[in-house]
Amino acid sequence: MIDIKIPTVGESISEVTLVKWLKKEGDYVNMDEVLCELESEKATFELPAEKAGTLHLVAKEGDTLLIGDVACKIDETAAKPEGAAAPAPKAEAPKKTENAAPASPKAEAPQSDVKATPVANAIMADKQVKPAEVKGSGAMGRIMKHDVLDAIANPGRKSGAAAFTREERREKMSNLRKTVSRRLVEAKNSTAMLTTFNEVDMTRIMDIRKQYKDTFKESHGVNLGFMSFFTKAACIALQEWPAVNAYIDGDSLVYHDYCDISIAVSAPKGLVVPVIRNAESMSMSDIEKKVVELAKKARDNKLSPDEMAGGTFTLTNGGVFGSLMSTPIINIPQSAILGMHKIQDRPMAINGKVEIRPMMYLAVSYDHRIIDGRESVGFLVRVKELLENPELILFGQDPVKTLLEI
Repeated sequence: MIDIKIPTVGESISEVTLVKWLKKEGDYVNMDEVLCELESEKATFELPAEKAGTLHLVAKEGDTLLIGDVACKIDETAAKPEGAAAPAPKAEAPKKTENAAPASPKAEAPQSDVKATPVANAIMADKQVKPAEVKGSGAMGRIMKHDVLDAIANPGRKSGAAAFTREERREKMSNLRKTVSRRLVEAKNSTAMLTTFNEVDMTRIMDIRKQYKDTFKESHGVNLGFMSFFTKAACIALQEWPAVNAYIDGDSLVYHDYCDISIAVSAPKGLVVPVIRNAESMSMSDIEKKVVELAKKARDNKLSPDEMAGGTFTLTNGGVFGSLMSTPIINIPQSAILGMHKIQDRPMAINGKVEIRPMMYLAVSYDHRIIDGRESVGFLVRVKELLENPELILFGQDPVKTLLEI
């Protein structure tokens, strides 16, 4: 019998939460087969079997475990049951062979992209309730046990459509949510935070995307989005206004000659901020590919602690949720964050005439202890200039002025 312990997952992480067992008590497991999902304050990861054998659970779902605690035991001396599945990649496990006998209808779990708790899934499978018939009331639309019971009790209508009750429920705050809460309060209480606003005319960028989106995707295999434009513009402006790319460490100011851009992503279990390292040296296509990669990992809860560590400046896009204007909170220990918002057609005065232009409000929240008003406003005006004249992003300045050395 060997102990399967909680591994070290990062220097600053001392405990994790056991989110879900993927195997049951007494199951025979193969070496490297995933046993359960664990969640730290920074990411979700999986615990693999170190040996093949019979599984004996020690910890329960929802338990908080310290690094080094025993999660389960494996009896490596146990004989492999006849007909037990051979080791296979996790993704292949659900597949059935063509000659296999069809499972009974009750044994099949409902197929859906909608997340549900294990108990809710079991009830839906047993009662043959489709996830589409249930309205989830949990975080990110997650289907809870009471949602399924409500759907069963009220067939023919969406769960909760006209059910007004005075019930309440208590859920344990996840490590990730506790970390987000602590850091946001710390940012508000430990920095002299101020926000400055501007607006940018997105006409040129939208024209470029419309003209070159197909060619760009054919050449690089990724869509041309807004994030690459904002990242490149921010990197140029950060190098011109180094205080915005710095932070306070005790009595010292730490400046960076590189731009590690954190991008705020709303993941199923909370806000995460993965980092694009050395963004100032990356091409537009490389940035877009990295954004897609990190966003997918965030949605699948596959981000590693290393991918979220560090960062010198943050970009956050509330526009994807329809936000017209906001005051983003600094991602400490960084000193500033740039908030992007919804693009909205508005009447603008252009050369003495009123024209309808696609406009976006920009907001920079900054720590006034290290960044003065001149620097914050200068940074944001520079970002605006680069976005409204995207050709400047290539050189960082007007080619004609460069030629004339003025």
